[in-house]
Amino acid sequence: MTDSKTIGFVFIDGFADWEYGLLSASASEWFAMRTLSLTPTGEAVRSMSGFRLMPDRGADPAENADLDAVAVIGSDVWATPRAPDVSALLRTVEERGGVVGGICAGTLALARAGLFEQADHTSNGRDWILKHEPDYASAARYRDVPHAVADGRIVSAPGSAPGTFALAFLEALLPGREAQLAEMRALFAREYS
Repeated sequence: MTDSKTIGFVFIDGFADWEYGLLSASASEWFAMRTLSLTPTGEAVRSMSGFRLMPDRGADPAENADLDAVAVIGSDVWATPRAPDVSALLRTVEERGGVVGGICAGTLALARAGLFEQADHTSNGRDWILKHEPDYASAARYRDVPHAVADGRIVSAPGSAPGTFALAFLEALLPGREAQLAEMRALFAREYS
């Protein structure tokens, strides 16, 4: 992986508008990373609020050999039979040493790809993830917490935690940048102090 990092954001129809902004903007503005929008087939999707997103590319692993990380953004569609399978992309990025994250229902894509088998993780609640993926591997490693969980290069968060998701994701992707990330954490924390 090079010093200049590239993060792909996976969006599907009905994606949650609030879940990616802190991560994508912080990565671009504070750390000079390249951010790319991906959809499963490269077609436009709409957010929960109706905003139209025309992606940079599709989610085929062959199109995404330059990704250092991938973040799967939540949508209610992930919890339905219409959910696309992006497992190949997630496993490919993870196998080459990249960071893979999921927030809210986007965590279901990581569970389906088998990425939680060896990683502590969280989602929208233990009962919620088990309702949608009752047989997913390593349910025993689920952590019922209100903030993001990072275990190595796997990052997960409930939909209510975009701030800690952004921080945990960037911490996993940028070892050695603790001082800058501490500034970012302090800035975010000021809202709640």
